[in-house]
Amino acid sequence: MAQSTALCQARRRLAHQLTQVQRRGFAVSPRCSKATAADTASYLLENFAEKSVVRRQFIDGNQLQKLLLTLGQTSIEGADVSENPPVAGTPVPQGYHLAYFTPNGTENELGPDGTDRTFNASAPFTRRMWAGGKMTWPAPSSGALLRVGDEIEERTRLLSATAKKSRSAGEMVLVEVEKEFWGPNGLALVDKRSWVFRPEIDPASAPAPPKPLENITRGPSSVKDIPSFPTQELRWSPAGLFRFSALTFNGHMIHYNEDWTRNVESHAGLVVHGPLNLINLLNYWKNVHGNGQGPSSITYRAMAPLYAGQTYQIRTADVRDTDNGKVWDVLVERDGVVCMKSEILGHN
Repeated sequence: MAQSTALCQARRRLAHQLTQVQRRGFAVSPRCSKATAADTASYLLENFAEKSVVRRQFIDGNQLQKLLLTLGQTSIEGADVSENPPVAGTPVPQGYHLAYFTPNGTENELGPDGTDRTFNASAPFTRRMWAGGKMTWPAPSSGALLRVGDEIEERTRLLSATAKKSRSAGEMVLVEVEKEFWGPNGLALVDKRSWVFRPEIDPASAPAPPKPLENITRGPSSVKDIPSFPTQELRWSPAGLFRFSALTFNGHMIHYNEDWTRNVESHAGLVVHGPLNLINLLNYWKNVHGNGQGPSSITYRAMAPLYAGQTYQIRTADVRDTDNGKVWDVLVERDGVVCMKSEILGHN
């Protein structure tokens, strides 16, 4: 009975701390190194499940121009953007909204690995990984509803927080968030995201770093189509990853700090962003299967990391008919290893 009372008191204290955090989002920052994954998931649900965060942002052409150039694209809708940004009314390609509604906060509010604390689980589960999600466009036949010059409203809510455990990674927390983007013509996009939060690493006790990567290219990033298969071949340089991090205001050090990513996170090199691969999946499908038009939805899941300097491919593994329409299974893979898989629903 005493143990149960103590646990209840501890939960009440942490719940009070959670309500004192900044109201910019579902930010959670109490230091509670002995909290379990189940405790953390419960606290998130108890404090944030019924809350919604609303933000508004003007879709400016400059941000879209910089993302296009980072992706190696110098035109959109037939207009050159090498020197000047897209004009008002230009549709934002599917997935490119990730360069907007980026995190707020000053540097001293970031986690130990450089990630923002918005939507984060509490300590010790502070190591965030973008695990997957689903994007749905309610009216794809009308084209991209987000356009340069529009004022867009983003509505965010917590969908779920679940404790997980694996033999290799131990305890973790799976957090799912839903974002709706509303424009002048109504709902433009529903973006569901899944993050996995693992326990924070003590740099002093991190394992020995892995061997350096072999057979990598130090040159510039490259995205090129191979029509005969059809396949898309990609390679990202450290500079390309840094520019994408800057555009998405992503401070996660695994994408630009090689000392951290190797010696603390035990990665073999700088990690290619999951959202960057997601954008490339959408571009591949639009160009190969969509006749220049984007899909109705994409469901995706990260499977294995890719690193700067590695060459990898995007290809179609299967096409099948479902009750909702035709679905394409599109993979991101390297040397036969699937690094991200997706199911893409075509036009309804």
